[in-house]
Amino acid sequence: MNGPPGERPSPPPAAPAVVSSRAGEKGLKTGALGLVSSVAIGLASTAPAYSLAATLGIIVVGVGLQAPIITILAFIPMLLIAFAYKELNASDPDCGTTFTWGARAFGPRTGWLGGWGIVAADIIVMANLAQIAGVYGFRLFGFDGLAESTAWTTVAGVVWIIVMTGICYIGIEISAALQRWLLTIEVVMLVLLSVTALVKVYGEHPPPTAIEVDASWFNPFEVASSTAFTAGILAAVFIYWGWDTAVSVNEETADAARTPGRAAVISTVLLLLIYALVSTSAQAFAGIGTEGIGLGNEENSGDVLSSLGGAVFGSTGFGWFLTKLLIFMVLTSSAASTQTTILPTARTTFSMAAHKAIPTEFARVHPRHLTPTWSTIGMGVASIAFYVLLTAISGNVLADSIASVGLAIAFYYGLTGFACVWYYRKVLTRSVRDFLLKGLAPLAGGLMLLYFFCYGAFDVYADPDYGSTSIDLPIFGETGGVTVIGIGALALGVVLMFVQWAVQGSWFRHPDVPVSVADPADAP
Repeated sequence: MNGPPGERPSPPPAAPAVVSSRAGEKGLKTGALGLVSSVAIGLASTAPAYSLAATLGIIVVGVGLQAPIITILAFIPMLLIAFAYKELNASDPDCGTTFTWGARAFGPRTGWLGGWGIVAADIIVMANLAQIAGVYGFRLFGFDGLAESTAWTTVAGVVWIIVMTGICYIGIEISAALQRWLLTIEVVMLVLLSVTALVKVYGEHPPPTAIEVDASWFNPFEVASSTAFTAGILAAVFIYWGWDTAVSVNEETADAARTPGRAAVISTVLLLLIYALVSTSAQAFAGIGTEGIGLGNEENSGDVLSSLGGAVFGSTGFGWFLTKLLIFMVLTSSAASTQTTILPTARTTFSMAAHKAIPTEFARVHPRHLTPTWSTIGMGVASIAFYVLLTAISGNVLADSIASVGLAIAFYYGLTGFACVWYYRKVLTRSVRDFLLKGLAPLAGGLMLLYFFCYGAFDVYADPDYGSTSIDLPIFGETGGVTVIGIGALALGVVLMFVQWAVQGSWFRHPDVPVSVADPADAP
């Protein structure tokens, strides 16, 4: 009973702030996810169908027939960084991930910037995810005119963000259950598309665009230039990005010290298999021509699967149904990734607030759902605001903002690799395993991503002719819009960090975010 008869029921309790910032003690629902759910969340976060639809054409335009090997090579730094996540999570399963680990290894300022890198990348990519979900939602029901309308696709995208924010707010278990179903549809359709395409390529009546698979496709030295190679890798890194969501929900996972790290590694390996199969079969079927369904056709570069689906499955009978199902798959892929993009950002800001790195209101937990309240809703509101703003300014700016996500990804993934090496620096000679998995692999992954970040930001993307926009900067002159947006987003984090420091400077000495690890040898 809420009170005596005749009296108003007492209001539900306010969302409480966490009482402890330590891993597993913040008030989230512990033990809600198992290994299968964690892997599903990690895979769904990358949105394989959406990522391939939006990126494969761009990779082909840049590197030609070597697109399959580029998608495979991009796996290497991802796997190496996945090992860094696995080892750091074993010692400190904090949902702040890069923020917490960077702070423990290098100090709170570095950790803050690592956390901001996650937030910036996720908010930027949400704009494109929402747009894709809106466009494909209309196409699924045959409303092609609405799909071409910027206003209507923006409205639909905003609705998708609101719906997925609500699902994340209600509970992690509901989110995981939805992800398992959506991911099943996605993987089955990608495999069916790939197998059907290869069967037709090697059948009696191959399509006129078909080219048989050749060993040269898997030779990276066939790429025309180092610039093309780097741009291709940066684009391919984007299609792997997202598996770290499996680690960001670590405090809600059973066996938090082991399961999330295993899920991260398993997710990256499964992604490699999916991407290698789809990129090879799609190229064999469609070729790399610049007309029609050719993967080199720049008109299709933002969405190669729509045109490919109709050509592979046909437009009549059961083929029509499979083509529609493929459109539905890309829709569910972008919708699923919208949901799983909200999850890590909400937990990063939640952890930052729990450690007093941002306003403590973001550390509130729903008393019944046991999910972050302000952090989840705040992510949805920020994503909508950014999406609407960029759409209102220019579709070209929106396109370049998506390309700039690769810089934020390389930044915080690379920082995690370096943090792992420094965190475990005192135990690297303890065993061969420690040297390889705590030292060499994370260091190699960090260095690769550092190279791609610098080369991409200050050479490839800085060229005013790259991308859709350029900006005349003081001192630097005309600069590519991708570099301006990418570096500008990270620079904004520096400003916000010092603003927060000025307002709440005590967090730099918070006991749960030490400047260094007293004895890393004690880490499991």
